Amino acid sequence: MHIPSSMLHGNICPVTAAVSAAGIVGASYLAYRCREKPSVTGFSTVTAMIFAVQMLNYPISHGTSGHLLGGVMAASILGIPFAVLSMAVALSVQAVFFADGGMNTLGANILNMGLIGAGLSGGILYVLRKNNVKGTLALAMTSWLSVVLAASACSIELSVSKVMSLKDVLPAMVSIHAIIGMGEAVATVVLMSILVTGYAKRSMILALVGALLTPLSSQLPDGLMWISTQKSFPIFENFSYQALMAGYIVPAFGLGVIAKIAAALVGVFLVFISVFILASLIKRISLTGGQYERS
Repeated sequence: MHIPSSMLHGNICPVTAAVSAAGIVGASYLAYRCREKPSVTGFSTVTAMIFAVQMLNYPISHGTSGHLLGGVMAASILGIPFAVLSMAVALSVQAVFFADGGMNTLGANILNMGLIGAGLSGGILYVLRKNNVKGTLALAMTSWLSVVLAASACSIELSVSKVMSLKDVLPAMVSIHAIIGMGEAVATVVLMSILVTGYAKRSMILALVGALLTPLSSQLPDGLMWISTQKSFPIFENFSYQALMAGYIVPAFGLGVIAKIAAALVGVFLVFISVFILASLIKRISLTGGQYERS
């Protein structure tokens, strides 16, 4: 569901960038004020895992594919503020180094998949659990909902950018992402069962396994790109940026399997290091004196 540069234009780009920036600042404040924080290593490895599994597209109906967003899973493991930051870092690395999502649409992507997919959906998960909805059911419901909500937000952004009227784009986006959301629910429940204990070590193992499996990822377009083709979205000229490893390929290794695996491993490393630095900074400046829990 990563929106490319050519799909949005006009005021929607700076507006979503401002909203996402405010959300990141707010999440950072709440993160360092939290009394119970994930370990620095746990925060880093979970984010690296989310980056890796987002690369693994799986085929669904109508010749399209989906991939795990991971926002609800991150919120369940790390807590909502840290989950928002986790998604923001993963999405930023994807855009800057791999051209997965545009630079001008980074704000929109963080809003859709970070603030809504992890923040809002994580809040809904919290409410469901407080109201005694069974853990697995609550996790599955909110995982599915996170995809549908993110798709709905994307539809509004496309409409505001005059790509397509809301009455046409919203049903198309929601219908295909409702199916993708089912995969999100199943994958989240399965992964959470694996990560229920010792999530820091297991997250890194899953991140590395995901990176090694990237050559097996479906080459079918994801839900958004499939709809853009079916509905003939207009192409807008925007800020041109050449990412170092566009398309998740390390140019030095050609275009084959090794190039894809190398790019995935580099991405996992970049995300891990970025979050490790961020988590260490939050820990250092935290005014609450809260202890970081070991995982």
